[in-house]
Amino acid sequence: MQKKVATTLTLRHIKVNNEPCIGLSFPHRPDVVKCVTSIPYVQYDEDLQQYYMLNTKKNLKLIYAYCKGRVWVSGDDFFKRDQPNLGSNPMDEDFKLSGASSFQRKVPESYLNKLKLKRYSANTARVYCGLFERFINYYIELPIDRIDERDIEAYLLQMVEEGRSTSYQNQMINAIKFYYEIVLDMPNRFYKVDRPMAERKLPEVLSTDEVKSMIESCVNLKHRCIILLLYSAGLRRNELLNLKIKDILSDRMMISIKSAKGNKDRMTILSKHVLRELRMYYKEYRPKEYLFESPEGGKYSATSVGNIVKRAAEDAKIIKRVTAHTLRHSFATHLLESGTDLRYIQVLLGHESTKTTEIYTHIATNFVGGIKSPIDSLNLVTM
Repeated sequence: MQKKVATTLTLRHIKVNNEPCIGLSFPHRPDVVKCVTSIPYVQYDEDLQQYYMLNTKKNLKLIYAYCKGRVWVSGDDFFKRDQPNLGSNPMDEDFKLSGASSFQRKVPESYLNKLKLKRYSANTARVYCGLFERFINYYIELPIDRIDERDIEAYLLQMVEEGRSTSYQNQMINAIKFYYEIVLDMPNRFYKVDRPMAERKLPEVLSTDEVKSMIESCVNLKHRCIILLLYSAGLRRNELLNLKIKDILSDRMMISIKSAKGNKDRMTILSKHVLRELRMYYKEYRPKEYLFESPEGGKYSATSVGNIVKRAAEDAKIIKRVTAHTLRHSFATHLLESGTDLRYIQVLLGHESTKTTEIYTHIATNFVGGIKSPIDSLNLVTM
């Protein structure tokens, strides 16, 4: 796919007759010239051979208003913010994992700083950085501030042609929007970028017998406790890995989840049976800080958890693909089937809206399986 030259209107600080002005630099294409000359109060300086306006807030707003939907405006020189000295942070290494990528062009430091200032989780920051680096390296021959909306649309079209999922496309749009709208403070610059229609796929869930078989197939106590917690408390994999010993509140029979998805804390339930097994696990493994630690110390790896779940499913002779998130889906579905109010399940899962939790009503047997088909009333004779 041939990459094209960007058509960006770049705003610069200039002086005309010793007056501070806004210089308008752009490729002299007829459509861009028509757009620029339609802006009120725009003048042309023969000596500078440049269009310009007096440097006022009103004129700056006029430029954006008249160019909206027609020409991409880069106003970096007018909207730059001094980056604060954030100092060292234990999370810095998590945020800078993208720096170890093989991409030639790395994510700007201002992008990383803004992610930290906005208190994005380290996991979200890594995803955004990785995706944005992939994007800016696709247009490696263009300076970042010269990439315009048409380039972005062409890149998104390329992702569709490659068969990327709608989830991936939406994450890419978020990563790109974050730079232009949040880092560069250019609001509403993506009005033409259409998001793909969301896929509505029902989650894969296990039966209670399948969950029991998985748990009973684990001969390793540590592995067994990992599966028990994922299912019994409806945890995400990262939430499990971030659990510390002090987060198991045995006196209240609750589990405290810190900085979960969206940087939100929440509480979920602790089973009496799981607590008994966790106490046996603690006596045998003696973790120091995190509930599940690697042999070298520190947090257990996400890959190890994935492999434990996969192996347990295989040992239980479960044919379908099972992940840590499958156990979370099963937790929610089984609660719903047992009569638990949807609003309580929403709180336990940490969902922002009940609309997210309502997906489980499509697979819970007491919602779907309890409906009688009209054909049963026909009293048909079996052939």
